[in-house]
Amino acid sequence: MSSQALAGALADDRRRVVFAAIVLGDADLPAVAARTGLPTRDVATAVRRLVDVGVVADDGTGLRVDGQWLREQVRAGGRPAAAPAASPQEAILRTFLRDGVLTRLPAQRGRRRILLEHITERSFEPGVRYPERAVDDALRAWCDGGGADHVTLRRYLVDDRLLARDHGVYWRP
Repeated sequence: MSSQALAGALADDRRRVVFAAIVLGDADLPAVAARTGLPTRDVATAVRRLVDVGVVADDGTGLRVDGQWLREQVRAGGRPAAAPAASPQEAILRTFLRDGVLTRLPAQRGRRRILLEHITERSFEPGVRYPERAVDDALRAWCDGGGADHVTLRRYLVDDRLLARDHGVYWRP
């Protein structure tokens, strides 16, 4: 990340106000919206941008300023700490996965679909039939300590036809 990218993220008035609310201790979207007076949708957009840049962390326990990341940026002189996302899909995965754990499920269907495809490809082999318990165990690993639960994740996988189900047996179609 360059100092230009950080400055660009904070150049927008709404993002700056949202950042200030997070600095003051508001850890979720409703609290930030209440403090700033901005619509929740605008707050969510600003938070997403601040998380993408890296200045705000959303680790499933709430929003916080990533002080360690800021210190690293100062030490590095603004050089990138990590390579930029090679594709929009990679950016989505970076946003919603931390250390292989789902931080939260995206509200937008297109983003959620990209995330679900990623989880399906890494958890289930095509043509193999899995009992419900095995599916739950595989999905719990993605949800362990994160902001989503395995039952919701399983339901989305079936609803999006990434997994098929018949009498408690699941498979990748």
